[in-house]
Amino acid sequence: MPGLYPVTFGEIELLRDLDRQDGWVLSKDGVPQSYVDLQDPTFLEFEYVRLMADVIDLLPDGPLSCVHVGGGACTIPRYVAATRTGSRHIVIEPDGLLVNLVREQLGLRSVPRLKVILAGGREGTTKVWDETADLVVLDAFTGATMPVELATAEYMGDIARILRPDGTLLINMADGKGLAFAKRLLATVTGTFRHVALLAEPGIMRGRRFGNLIVAASRTELPVDLLTRRAAGGLTQARCVYGEALTNFIAGAAPIKDGDPVLAPVPPPAVFG
Repeated sequence: MPGLYPVTFGEIELLRDLDRQDGWVLSKDGVPQSYVDLQDPTFLEFEYVRLMADVIDLLPDGPLSCVHVGGGACTIPRYVAATRTGSRHIVIEPDGLLVNLVREQLGLRSVPRLKVILAGGREGTTKVWDETADLVVLDAFTGATMPVELATAEYMGDIARILRPDGTLLINMADGKGLAFAKRLLATVTGTFRHVALLAEPGIMRGRRFGNLIVAASRTELPVDLLTRRAAGGLTQARCVYGEALTNFIAGAAPIKDGDPVLAPVPPPAVFG
């Protein structure tokens, strides 16, 4: 089972976690994309995934109707299925061979009520009905880079279309020194959603090193006080920025629109060893 596997867009490596019998890392081009524990889907290895789980845990009780843009090993669908019985999942993923690999080697068939749409993020989202999602998770990367077409005002509008009025959007993005891309993406999100919060480890939040930042957005209020406490209580004592502090963070950055010449940040080689 460990080894290299050809997929539609390159090659995937499956690596066993030597510290956990059922833990697996899915890596592409040397970049860790997903971690799953096949026996304990509530175990989340990556800190940024734990931050997304913090947001999900604070949503109203009960099953969720979820849309996941970007599949990987489907860590978040597995987590939600384990913690909120009866949840439904649509996973939008363009790489059919990757989906088959995760089904065969990483037990994706065991996740109940999960449907895959084989399409890119923009195309796949158009296939989802209006106001049917409680949660949209946008976690799509090409290598270590977020596709810019998934960061535009036009796409945020389509995500807003499929979300219920009180639904929540979660975005995983990555940025480094200066956080110019993060600021523009946040300016884009705040143009569509009234309530927005940013979560990240302090060093990343200050632009001192490259890493993942999580955006939570909704048309209704977010539980920012609880989020702040939960994020600070994690291993890395992450920060939660919202309200006036988030406005100051964005600092007048321009929203991203379709066709804008924007380059998503690429991590320095040392980030992944």
